Amino acid sequence: MSSLFSKTISLGKELKITDSEFASLRDYIYEQCGIYIADNRKYLLENRLANRLKKLSLKDFGEYYYYLQYDSNRVHEQKRLFEVITTNETSFYRNPPQLKVFQENILPAVIDAQRKKGLKSLRIWSAGCSTGEEPYTLAMIISEVMRAEVRSWDIRITANDLSPRVLDSARKGVYSEYSLRTTPKEIVERYFEPEGGAYAVRPEIKKLVSFGPLNLKDRQHLKSVERSEIVFCRNVIIYFDDEMKKQVINAYYDNLVPGGYLVIGHSESLHNISRAFKPIHYPGAIIYQKEA
Repeated sequence: MSSLFSKTISLGKELKITDSEFASLRDYIYEQCGIYIADNRKYLLENRLANRLKKLSLKDFGEYYYYLQYDSNRVHEQKRLFEVITTNETSFYRNPPQLKVFQENILPAVIDAQRKKGLKSLRIWSAGCSTGEEPYTLAMIISEVMRAEVRSWDIRITANDLSPRVLDSARKGVYSEYSLRTTPKEIVERYFEPEGGAYAVRPEIKKLVSFGPLNLKDRQHLKSVERSEIVFCRNVIIYFDDEMKKQVINAYYDNLVPGGYLVIGHSESLHNISRAFKPIHYPGAIIYQKEA
């Protein structure tokens, strides 16, 4: 989930949403998935959903709200709604300063701590994984750091997203050259195979990642995620209001083992959200640590 409402839809004669319709749909979206749409985003919700109304032959947004509540296809349409209101703009090796800190500082520290405990296991949670670029990037970095030792460790990256469509794409692991635009050339050569004008993630990387659906509004589901040494939640909490942000960050805190690390987006902050984490400052990045 990167940039919410980054594009609007040109439809010629546009359908207009009333204040009451906007309020109903906004509250429905918040109740279902925790994404909060401010009043000044009304026109963007209007533009994003207009194509769905046309597709379903509905005359106004009130009918669409009724459809979401009562139609026999409402569960399927809810998934389409979530896809429409979030944009999955991402790439491999996105935000290099953060990933450099992960590769050179955080990951080696976690690996060393596990070794000292006599453990050869590593759990990472990629929450809001979109089409898979982030968790696969993390798997590639782990392979770079651990080399042949990867094969003797029990490593799992749990990757979750709200949208079944993006998860299907992530599982396939086939990407365009555009998705690799920020990826070092040697990484492309080492961890991808050419496939019909595209690039497929190699099997040894794919096997480190487990994809599945997750709604961050679902507290019980959040509790079912295996405890992690590191949680990545980049460009996700920007979608939420303060109450939802606190709920999600608390869930990450509970998931992390003592001494574990939380990585959020470079433009995001835990200021006024949580004081439970210790911020660690690195050049170009702040990483949050749960006290041991």
